[in-house]
Amino acid sequence: MALVPDNTLITQTPEQGRELAIMLARKTSGAIQPDAEVRETLRPGYATNADSLTMAGHVVAIEFATVAAANNYWRA
Repeated sequence: MALVPDNTLITQTPEQGRELAIMLARKTSGAIQPDAEVRETLRPGYATNADSLTMAGHVVAIEFATVAAANNYWRA
């Protein structure tokens, strides 16, 4: 499983960086729990839990900060 697509965090725009951050967070979850059936079983529990959703958003924010730094914050 490629955890970093094309082995780069470089994107053209902040929007693409955000999309990459979300994808990286999703791939991280898949790497931690590789059994798709288990993930599907767990999803209803965290999908309706505000704390779980907030934590998921935090993971994406950390990934986005990493992507943004790799892109020098899209400095021209």
